[in-house]
Amino acid sequence: MNFLFDIAFRFIDGVIACFTANMSWSYLCSTFWFLIFIEFPRYCLLDVVVGANKLIFWRRHLRRDAEARTRLYIERPLVSIIAPGKNEGNHIYKLVETLREQTYDNYEIIIVDDGSDDNTPLICRDLQRAGHIDKFFRMYDRGGKASAANYAVSQCRGKYIVHLDADSSLDRDAIEKILLPFYFDVRIKAVGGCIKVRNPHDSVCTALQSYEYIKTIQVGRTGVNLLGIYHIISGAFGAFDAETLRQVGGWDIGPGLDGDLTQKFRKAGYKVHFADNAICLTNAPVRWADLFRQRRRWSRSLIRFRIRKHGDIFRSNRNFSFPNMISNLEGICYDFIFNYVWIIYIIGLVFSNTDRLLEIIMVGWILRICFGIISFLMAMIVSERGREEKGLFIYLLLHSMYSGLFLRATRIWGHTQELLLFSSYKDNWNPRKTSDVARMEGI
Repeated sequence: MNFLFDIAFRFIDGVIACFTANMSWSYLCSTFWFLIFIEFPRYCLLDVVVGANKLIFWRRHLRRDAEARTRLYIERPLVSIIAPGKNEGNHIYKLVETLREQTYDNYEIIIVDDGSDDNTPLICRDLQRAGHIDKFFRMYDRGGKASAANYAVSQCRGKYIVHLDADSSLDRDAIEKILLPFYFDVRIKAVGGCIKVRNPHDSVCTALQSYEYIKTIQVGRTGVNLLGIYHIISGAFGAFDAETLRQVGGWDIGPGLDGDLTQKFRKAGYKVHFADNAICLTNAPVRWADLFRQRRRWSRSLIRFRIRKHGDIFRSNRNFSFPNMISNLEGICYDFIFNYVWIIYIIGLVFSNTDRLLEIIMVGWILRICFGIISFLMAMIVSERGREEKGLFIYLLLHSMYSGLFLRATRIWGHTQELLLFSSYKDNWNPRKTSDVARMEGI
């Protein structure tokens, strides 16, 4: 770690010396205002705050966790673990194996097969006969993930419900750690787990996603959680107070059903929390085309849910509160509005600096690497497996192009499609019949 710090600060010092020799600070600010005044505070400065919080208050966090763990094990509530999915036969066994190894063992496992046409039913029935899962249900007529999850909830007996993607696997203490925040504050009724990439070495594509998940989920969501504006509990790993989950109506038809459900909890007046040390591993898309389709679907959900369905968060009524408004506004600005502002910024940059465009591109890339180094160091401070993940450092050279160009272009495409064509209702991620009903009902 000290070696990384030394390289990072030497590099940053050299770059700053180069800038001050060739460009004035006023020129840098006027040329790279989008990077310095919009992206830097959210994607770098907040990371520094998270890293500093981790270093300064780690003893306080340990004491808080220890006290919550004591209360958890005194009560030992039954936890219902549900995993709805379609054609997940190749992943179910790995999921169940990681659940059997959990440090917290008072749980029931409920698997719902949403109309699979692979060997999922055969595998799940074998696991049920062996006593490795408690309940298995097969939906012969596919209704979509939300439908399968809600059916699973109707069969749960636990005080808390943990929702997992069927293709995920967990660290040994993940269930215990995602339950602890319920014992921090009685007003916390939903907790998000931390998602990381299980296959970072499969391709350059998965390696870049691996660092992205660390930066945007483990560090980024820790930051917005500190600010009280955490707004998306991942569908791959989330825990909910069962009574409250039923009260808010469970999941609505997706895509984007995880962020939608989080908003429902917030609007009902409850607190949500991010457990950065409750680790769930998932396979990331290996091919760029698959990643594009996945992120395009995620982008459509922002328009459909945060802007259309939950637009009332900006009006003064019973759902309005300042933290809820800021939570929604932060996501809409950074994930939607600023992408279109970026297009205007780039067009203006090109036409006003045609004589030194190559120089500006290089300086912008170097600036992003400098900010990226700072964020990477903060990520290694926050991560529970920094020794394993430090090898991702080399991908900082590509990360600015990955996040600043590929992901941004994908989001713009997805947002525009959804704004103009309501494309999410035509996505085969859900059965057409459920999407038609959802559009008629405005969800």
